[in-house]
Amino acid sequence: MKTEQGIKIQLNQTFPLTIKRLGINGEGVGYFKKQVVFVPGALPGEEVVVEATKINPKFAEAKIKKIRIKSPHRVQPLCPVYDQCGGCQLQHLHYDQQLKEKRDIVIQSLERHTKLSIDKLDIRVTLGMEDPWGYRNKSSFQVGQKDGKVLAGLYGINSHQLINIDQCAVQHSQTNEATSKVKQILEELRIPIYNEKSRKGIIRTIVTRVGVQTDELQIVLITSQKEIPKMEIIIEEIQKRLPNVKSVVQNINGQKTSLIFGEETVPLAGEEFIQETLGDLQFELSARTFFQLNPVQTVKLYNEVKKAAALTGNEKVVDAYCGVGTIGLWLANQAAEIRGMDVIPESIEDAKKNAKRHGFTNTKYVPGKAEEVLPKWVKKGWKPDVVVVDPPRTGLDGQLLQTILQVKPEKLIYVSCNPSTLAKDIQTLSSKYEVKYIQPVDMFPQTAHVECVALLTLIL
Repeated sequence: MKTEQGIKIQLNQTFPLTIKRLGINGEGVGYFKKQVVFVPGALPGEEVVVEATKINPKFAEAKIKKIRIKSPHRVQPLCPVYDQCGGCQLQHLHYDQQLKEKRDIVIQSLERHTKLSIDKLDIRVTLGMEDPWGYRNKSSFQVGQKDGKVLAGLYGINSHQLINIDQCAVQHSQTNEATSKVKQILEELRIPIYNEKSRKGIIRTIVTRVGVQTDELQIVLITSQKEIPKMEIIIEEIQKRLPNVKSVVQNINGQKTSLIFGEETVPLAGEEFIQETLGDLQFELSARTFFQLNPVQTVKLYNEVKKAAALTGNEKVVDAYCGVGTIGLWLANQAAEIRGMDVIPESIEDAKKNAKRHGFTNTKYVPGKAEEVLPKWVKKGWKPDVVVVDPPRTGLDGQLLQTILQVKPEKLIYVSCNPSTLAKDIQTLSSKYEVKYIQPVDMFPQTAHVECVALLTLIL
């Protein structure tokens, strides 16, 4: 029998839709003739009239033509370019409701990807921010030019149109001010701006980062070549107009690529790094160091890891995907030993330096993949009691999942930035681990992202 699935909705067709929930990317989800329809900007409970913009075999995408019944949680977005930019997805939803929806996104992922009884799970209320604006400590804005005016911002939704952003509502005010002043300097001095099509010009991207606790500022100019005209004047003007600049750096990226950073980094003025504080820990942030973008919520996130670990001073802990060692160092004063691994050798060097600077002697960091390093340690008789994982969005490597199931640490603390891969990995681990609880944490207010700390314990 020929199925009609996939041909029920036509392109550009207009039809009414009731929005049932939010999808993982913050879009409204409804059903028309049993077919899933994703509608950016629509909210649960709303009755809308939409127009189909894209038809896929399993779902359709549509845009709002009219809102017939509006959600009581709908608010006016703060940002003037919110509809064009696409950097945030939920500014039109009241913040208290954003936190509820994020918890629901976690539940949906577990329903879709696990066989667990969701109603028996302890999925906690999302930990939000007191002030959910101006939290991002770093901005990377592409630079362009129009009618002699220097623009800096992000490329618009599904387009290659540069949206000029003067005041980003989720960026720290100091990064906004820094980008704006660097733009002015480049414009006044008529420094050639890079053009992607012609591949001519020099300045590609302005990256600014602030130490939220230290007030130190770093400016990174990403350029297409090493030589920058009027370099001394640029530096002089940056230092004059932004007195708390501690570090001015150039990064050279001559490649035709969407990656921001190139391989070569050159210090131009001041220090090579800025300082930042998280709780009792101090970190040196160089231009390319990965560091959490929301330091206020990072402290809450790491404290949740500490709470889940509930260390007594006798435990051996593995910090897989350790980066510069932040999570492990957060736990180090309560553990017998912390061992971390990461595939980026520079991060391991930074982790060693960070441990030394804080006087920790119970840490060991090695470059490599967790799934390869951990079995070697076990073979030598070193078995962890607690394993902490903080993987990328793709989740845990299949080999690492098998390693964990073989090594059987008593506790696994999973820090996740993607509820779908968290749910899939929980399902794989469920043969030997039970979920004690999941604590969602809102690291990126106004966006659809949700982080979680999940505590899994070995089934004895």
